[in-house]
Amino acid sequence: MAKKLKTQTDDIRKLSGEELAEEIEEAHRRLFSLRLQNATRQITNHRELPKVRRLIARLKTIRRERELAAAGEGQ
Repeated sequence: MAKKLKTQTDDIRKLSGEELAEEIEEAHRRLFSLRLQNATRQITNHRELPKVRRLIARLKTIRRERELAAAGEGQ
């Protein structure tokens, strides 16, 4: 299982800044949709909610790492 996570993280790291922003926005839309389905009791797979939350956290972490690296190079 750790291997799959590593591959996914590596794939995310290969994205450009714009693509990363698009992925974050898309993940937020997906999370909103899942929350709506959950509230109306239409959700089929309850494990999708934490998966999408973790994906958003992963995407934001990589974005922050890039921001810190850029700030470090500027000093």
